[in-house]
Amino acid sequence: MKKDQRSMKEESQKMQSPCLEEVSQGCLHGCCPSPFLNQHEPQTKASKPRTSSAACRRDFASKTTSSIFPNTQFTNHESLPSIQDSFAEFTKAYPQYSDTYRVDQIRSREYYHLSFSDHTCLDYLGIGLFSYSQLQKQECPKYRIASSSFPVPPESPPPVLDIPFFGVSYKPGNLKTQLLHGGVASEFESVIRKRIMSFLNVSENDYSMVFTANKTSAFKQVAESYPFQSNRKLLTVYDYESEAIEAMSNSSEKNGAKVMSAEFSWPRLRLQSSKLRNMLVSKEKKKKKKRRGLFVFPLHSRMTGARYPYLWMSIAEENGWHVLIDSCALGPKDMDSFGLSLFRPDFLICSFYKVFGENPSGFACLFAKKSTIPVLETSSTSGIIGLIPSQKLFRAVTESPGTDTEVEYLASQSGRIEKGKTTYEIQHAEIVEKLKGIEMSEVSESDKGIEMECRGLDEVDSLGLVTISNRARCLINWLVSALLKLQHPNTNGTPLVRIYGPKVKFDRGPAIAFNVFDWKGEKIEPVLVQKLADRSNISLSYGFLHHIWFADKYQEEKEKVIERRNNEADGNKGKDKSDMGIAVVTAALGFLANFQDIYKLWAFIAQFLDADFVEKERWRYTSLNQKTIEVL
Repeated sequence: MKKDQRSMKEESQKMQSPCLEEVSQGCLHGCCPSPFLNQHEPQTKASKPRTSSAACRRDFASKTTSSIFPNTQFTNHESLPSIQDSFAEFTKAYPQYSDTYRVDQIRSREYYHLSFSDHTCLDYLGIGLFSYSQLQKQECPKYRIASSSFPVPPESPPPVLDIPFFGVSYKPGNLKTQLLHGGVASEFESVIRKRIMSFLNVSENDYSMVFTANKTSAFKQVAESYPFQSNRKLLTVYDYESEAIEAMSNSSEKNGAKVMSAEFSWPRLRLQSSKLRNMLVSKEKKKKKKRRGLFVFPLHSRMTGARYPYLWMSIAEENGWHVLIDSCALGPKDMDSFGLSLFRPDFLICSFYKVFGENPSGFACLFAKKSTIPVLETSSTSGIIGLIPSQKLFRAVTESPGTDTEVEYLASQSGRIEKGKTTYEIQHAEIVEKLKGIEMSEVSESDKGIEMECRGLDEVDSLGLVTISNRARCLINWLVSALLKLQHPNTNGTPLVRIYGPKVKFDRGPAIAFNVFDWKGEKIEPVLVQKLADRSNISLSYGFLHHIWFADKYQEEKEKVIERRNNEADGNKGKDKSDMGIAVVTAALGFLANFQDIYKLWAFIAQFLDADFVEKERWRYTSLNQKTIEVL
């Protein structure tokens, strides 16, 4: 078994991202001037890059540990270094960060609402189709150009329209039919489909695609159509509770599937490789050709940031499994490193939202390999959608009042639905006035057909994998290291924060799961941390880690950390194994995240070093006669 594990590790290293060596070397290259560095001296170039990716990883982790506040613990939030001093130290530790200054330019030019609102969005991963500037009534104001050629946003934000870029309509029929024949699709929908497939490097010759209302709908579509009566198993690899996976598991069980899950070892939540291999590998060689079921594999955890080797896909395929890849938590250009020419999963699910930090609504995309579609059953399913362009929404409002579904969708997206009123009566005239004269820059009709501009995707394409990966790597590892430097005073080193999953690591994902503890060592409820962060204009999430395996030496610790999921709504009072885990706070860094965002989060969490911080916050909001939300 040790030999097998060593062999798997070696194969895994070989099968990492094809761009890994390029990323590894790129992260050690020098330093173009950064707009945030204007007031500082130019950075010195890093030493000559090494050719060994393993050496690069070791150097990166070592440098992070030794450079971020070395030999320092912070016991008082008022003693934190300023953002300017912290950034200076940050850039000394990561000189390569200055190579990513184009991200700051894009943020300032296309997403300047983040600066005006002082809003730090750390609550969702994914890819935005459009930019904030495309929401505006007119083209964005011309920018003043600073000496560093860095665009300066307007002095005040232009008015924002709450009109959607597009609407959706639900399509009847089943998944298999839609994948085989496509059904009726608007030209707008076809253009969006082509743009997304191009962005993801998915070939139309190999895959068919449908739009679904959301990620959960996509997973449920597969579960309701997959032939679990003959291919009896569903095997998933998730260290956290997912609404989509839960919906898939429930549907699969109803269709006769045996649902299984990978496990993760405490305390680092590493994938239990031997157990997963035993579940994947067929013990009877004669039955290898027979399909065993569906293997659902996320390339990394959207909560802990743990990445998983691509090798597992090959092992699954070699042992008769259909493979579904969940890419919803991937970074904007991670599909470039996926290598669909090497790994061709049977199904692929990803999701897109409209505008980062402004409109997280959107849709999911479900891809199916054309050679796999025939095995699906023609079960009745729901959740497949079509896309309605803005112009059609406009015509629906101005020409077809009444009960038209598209008008209703537009009204709901604009926040206009009121009880007791028909769609036409919902401030119809106001919506029409808003739509009049709008220059829909993202979609226009011409003699050649529909032309569409997805600036969100275009910006990501222009930056590329290396720039985006390097930036996220620097930011997430600094945040991990800085959080671990917070320590309660007068407690013999009681840490404020506990991080679950990978800590400082070269190839960790841009997400972190953690909890905050008071000076007595008692956990502060994640929902409370999230509520208080929201009051500080920081958007965080909370989730539930599960499928955690404890070795014998950790059994005593297990009793302290494992808790039961709050599941009272369904009346389940028993201690089902799937209900046991750890509630956590989560933060995710999108490609637009900057140092100010992570410093702001660090400074907020540091306030919990004050033993009276929570009570002070309750008193402050009560004294201001604001609504108090009970979260304990």
